[in-house]
Amino acid sequence: MTDTVVAIVGGRVVPVIGEPIEGGTILVTSGKITAVGRGLDVPAGAEIIDAAGAWVLPGFIEAHGHVGVHEEAEGWAGQDTNELTEPVTAQVRALDAINPADLGFRDAVSGGVLAVNVNPGSGNPIGGQTAALKCWGRTVDEMLLKAPAGMKSALGENPKRVYGERKQSPSTRLGTAAVIRAALVDAANYLAKIEAEQRKPEDDRKYIDRDLKLEALARVLRKEIPWRQHCHRADDIATALRLAEEFGYDLVIDHGTEAHLLADVLATRNIPVIIGPLFTSRSKVELRNRSLDNPGKLAAAGVTIAITTDHPVVPINFLAHQAALSVKHGLDRDAALRALTINPARIIGVDDRLGSIEPGKDADLVIWSGDPLDVLSRVTRAFMDGEEIYRFEDGEATFAER
Repeated sequence: MTDTVVAIVGGRVVPVIGEPIEGGTILVTSGKITAVGRGLDVPAGAEIIDAAGAWVLPGFIEAHGHVGVHEEAEGWAGQDTNELTEPVTAQVRALDAINPADLGFRDAVSGGVLAVNVNPGSGNPIGGQTAALKCWGRTVDEMLLKAPAGMKSALGENPKRVYGERKQSPSTRLGTAAVIRAALVDAANYLAKIEAEQRKPEDDRKYIDRDLKLEALARVLRKEIPWRQHCHRADDIATALRLAEEFGYDLVIDHGTEAHLLADVLATRNIPVIIGPLFTSRSKVELRNRSLDNPGKLAAAGVTIAITTDHPVVPINFLAHQAALSVKHGLDRDAALRALTINPARIIGVDDRLGSIEPGKDADLVIWSGDPLDVLSRVTRAFMDGEEIYRFEDGEATFAER
């Protein structure tokens, strides 16, 4: 991070919160945005970055992906998405398996995606803890924004297939729900024991053995992190709502292929949907109603949405293209930009730092050749904490050293 002042001038600045600014200026000091507007005084000695004719936006955010844990071009050696040795693995952390050298991070930056929430996979009823991080750095610890940022859980086809093929529980939807409920009851009992001991005089307290699995689930019950529920079909989404009501945690719907069928309920309960991937075939029953129309239907009903590629299911650099084609199919274009920026930032709990161009936020900014919702536009420069990390010039892409 530099202490010098950087001024990005002359571009169409799209702050996301607030109206676009033609010929706007963004001032950056020590990696933070300090001012945004038109006709701002640029301090003497500032580094000037000319964005005339270009669009300037906050870095996009992939709220649900597997970049770094499901590495590309590495085969089984780079596949660390699912710990399938038992149905409940709440204790495992995506943080411990993310490889910053994964080619997916380069793709992310070149597509304007500067932050990602990395999830464990959906093979288990409870798959583990997510991690929110920036998309550039030498180690995951340097890149980290928040961990855990959520608890991954799965309903529907995936867990019943994985364990059903092994002839063990859970092999049905009702078995999957039962496994989840039992784990959460165990966590509630664990919390109750701890709280009962804490109410005793200090000399009378008994030591409660630590349990990493139950500790992690207790964070959900305390509403410290959201429950990230993988589900596609409307009946599975209804089960997700039922479980959340029973245990009182904060719920986020991941994928939500048929969430539009329950849009009114989701909007009333203020439950966000991270919808996607949108460029896949209908490869299983759960995806029968996959459609580019669905993001627009959800947003029109008042549901807060983010859009996901589920990388590497769809390459992460196609995130903006998914949003663009959703607009073509009825999604309001401003809602589409929010679904790539401030909405995912809020869902993963990093909106104090990312998701819009506002004073005090990190200077994670992207200069586009044109409207990012035009598939012909491309990223020409990307900045993280005010430092340039990517440039596309004369047909050649250049990345900064990590």
